[in-house]
Amino acid sequence: MVVYAGQGDPARSVPLLWRSAEPPERPGPRPTLSVDLIVDAAIAVADETGLATLSMRAVGERLGRTAMALYTYVHGKAELLELMYDRALAELPSSYPDDVPWRDALVAWADDTMAFHLRHPWLLHISRARPVLGPNEFQSLETVAAIVRRTGLPPRAARGAISTLFHYVRGAAQSVADARSAAAATGQSDEDWWYSRSPLLEAAVPDFAARFPMTTWLESDPEPPPEDRTPYLEWDARRSFHTGLAILLDGIALQSR
Repeated sequence: MVVYAGQGDPARSVPLLWRSAEPPERPGPRPTLSVDLIVDAAIAVADETGLATLSMRAVGERLGRTAMALYTYVHGKAELLELMYDRALAELPSSYPDDVPWRDALVAWADDTMAFHLRHPWLLHISRARPVLGPNEFQSLETVAAIVRRTGLPPRAARGAISTLFHYVRGAAQSVADARSAAAATGQSDEDWWYSRSPLLEAAVPDFAARFPMTTWLESDPEPPPEDRTPYLEWDARRSFHTGLAILLDGIALQSR
């Protein structure tokens, strides 16, 4: 499931993102709803059950209100998704210490961004092809750009490095999120899945090593399995994440010389 941001009416969504067009004050009792309350409730729904079940009705039920009561503040689901996306980004750190080496700062940024997406896996289903143009989205770019600028890369190369970093971290987060949900979605643990198939594969392809020597080579130096109860697929995805990140940062260091 892929959802494209930027599908709301920009004449309404952009002012709402920047909070420059709050609903006008009306005489009488103070309203019990606000844009922020609605967006927070929508994020809670998405965190618990994903985007597939997100609707104005579901958000209204969480707030004890009807869906119609929400439309005074947010005009529809498309605009709500943009507001959710940008508000969630406010959780990310807005800066990293200048006295920390840029490489260490980027590792911290990558770890924080990975953890952020795993707290809100529904974000991984919102395409970054079109930005929401909200304040927190711009701040998230400012944060990583401030670190990358310290490498000495010129702007064009820095843009490429930042884009690659974003894609890499999101892709790694998707792998971990998929690993976490695989057992629940299929009813079978990682270990049981492999144990049920490995002997069958060995019997079906006895000359596997000769037919696929590079695949065999890749698995010739295995790491010991995790000591805790982390599912193997998640553990392997996290291990690969830090290995690949180190290689990516090596490339940035080389380009910045």
